[in-house]
Amino acid sequence: MRIYHHSRNIHDRNPQGAVPCGTMITISCDYVSDEGEPLHLYWCDYGGIRVLQMQQYGERASVSLCAPYQPQRAGYCFCRFRDGRTFFYGGESGESRSSDKPLLYGVTVYDGSFTTPDWFKGAVAYQIFPDRFYCSDRNAFYARAREYRRTGRSIVVHEDWDDEPLYRPHGGKRDYEPDDYYGGDLEGIRQKLPYLQSLGVTCLYLNPIFEAHSNHRYNTADYYTVDPLLGTNVDFIRLCSDAETYGIRIILDGVFSHTGDDSIYFDRFGRYGTGACSDPSSPYREWYRFRRYPDEYECWWNFRSLPNVEEMTPSYREFIQGENGVLRTWLRRGASGWRLDVADELPDEFIRGTRRAAKYEKHDSVLLGEVWEDCSTKMGPEGRRGYCNGDELDAPMNYPFLRGVRQFLCCEIDAYALNDRLQRLRENYPKPFYEACLNLLGSHDIGRAISAFAGAPDSEATPREQQLLFHPTEEAITRAKIRYRSAVALAMVLPGVPCLYYGDEAGQTGMRDPFNRKTYPWGHADHALIRDVAALGNARHAHSALKDGRLRMGAVGRDLFAVIRYNESETVLCFLNRSDSAQSAVLFPTMLFEGPDGEAPVAFAGEYEAENGERIRAGASIRVSVPPCGFRLLIKSNKAE
Repeated sequence: MRIYHHSRNIHDRNPQGAVPCGTMITISCDYVSDEGEPLHLYWCDYGGIRVLQMQQYGERASVSLCAPYQPQRAGYCFCRFRDGRTFFYGGESGESRSSDKPLLYGVTVYDGSFTTPDWFKGAVAYQIFPDRFYCSDRNAFYARAREYRRTGRSIVVHEDWDDEPLYRPHGGKRDYEPDDYYGGDLEGIRQKLPYLQSLGVTCLYLNPIFEAHSNHRYNTADYYTVDPLLGTNVDFIRLCSDAETYGIRIILDGVFSHTGDDSIYFDRFGRYGTGACSDPSSPYREWYRFRRYPDEYECWWNFRSLPNVEEMTPSYREFIQGENGVLRTWLRRGASGWRLDVADELPDEFIRGTRRAAKYEKHDSVLLGEVWEDCSTKMGPEGRRGYCNGDELDAPMNYPFLRGVRQFLCCEIDAYALNDRLQRLRENYPKPFYEACLNLLGSHDIGRAISAFAGAPDSEATPREQQLLFHPTEEAITRAKIRYRSAVALAMVLPGVPCLYYGDEAGQTGMRDPFNRKTYPWGHADHALIRDVAALGNARHAHSALKDGRLRMGAVGRDLFAVIRYNESETVLCFLNRSDSAQSAVLFPTMLFEGPDGEAPVAFAGEYEAENGERIRAGASIRVSVPPCGFRLLIKSNKAE
């Protein structure tokens, strides 16, 4: 007996990947049985289990069925019956194998009317931690800091822009508090718009800018007001207006699962007189979950400074999602979208309401979610989350992409494992969702890319004092920057939205919070690295195949990963080498068969121009030498001369 099925081969599953509701799906496999017993498809969805006999055509078995008419995660495997026993064959993704129990391939079924904004799918994004990017006026910052100090709150002002962030308790406090500031502001971002444009950036994702009492501002004090240390609401409106002239849009960070304790809404310290903690009759009282009023209440991850909110409370939903609510107000002020902090802690119905409100106000606004896992299989207390059903998120922050790329370039996984990870996302995500994924290489929540590529230890398990002791050699930093260039190249050529974390392109290092939140290194940036990142960012816009072309990708040996992007106008090849030695790659297009474009013809033969100006000719195959830890990017025009 022989059975073989590959879920990412269009001959075995057509159409490939996620499908709109009601789509006809044909599932096939190679099947040869010595006993002649038929093969069955074991299909599972919200309606229950169906067992369908497959039609035999020589050594192939096939069956067609209609996908459910309700968004969900369906699944299938194969089974045969013999001597009163049931034998199963299936897998999670890729090749099939035998199993004692049903091992289901997943099929994401989504709303066929689901679309994501075209402007975002073609974007290059840049994430900014506002206090650490650029200070427009030191004297103005000092004046703001004095005003802040008069409120009685703690603030530490860094006189030197290049200081290390504080990480220990100070001023007699028992615990560390993120109360040190450098003076980055909205006007500083506005002044650097020409620099951001030079990188090819078309979208800024800003960490929280609303009034709050920490440098990270995830403890919101007033959702309608820019933090005075960053500027004013007028400064934000001006930033959005000027950014638009540079072809740049702005996405804001929405923190809606909790507020700050020192806020208009909770008012733990009685500064405002209107909050749920200071006034039992406060209009905000029903937003919070008190176990014993007023001292015991539910907090985000037990941080008393971050009281949780009841997101489904009607008054809170109106406050966030209503006509004059937070979402729509800031879109009217010039924002082009929202990133939902801890989206996996927000109810699905709250996310759906957020989407409706944002799209009603600005139809092409984008809604991103902080989800660290595969969105199609993420589970919550009520079952599978509906992030990619078509009525919630436009896309997630793509942490699986980040982890896969980092681990490959650090030689922790090989090219076959990287391919499996990236192909699974492509297989599981609806096409509009996949094309809008924020393919980040770093963020405010993980160690910086260059430190990771230089061999930094796992920052999750490393105390802050030891993180500070990590000092890679100059040679390690040089090699790390080569790896970072390769990571940027891959992000720029794949579908999705490549996202740069501020300062990474300038060579900034640092491990986990707060060291990943160092200031941008103005005055001692690595300009060669900036130049190379800018070239890749601008190549993303210059070549249509990198924005909406077909895709083939896969391993070319353990050390080499290859990507082909192509359309009628051009063919683009990208090779990544994880090895510390140069590798020679020989690529045939048929080697990369997975996904919906595995059989789509590609104009492969011809002359390619490499990123270094070298010209390389291809016939049925192409041979390329890829430098250690590096990449090659080759581009060929398909237009007749």
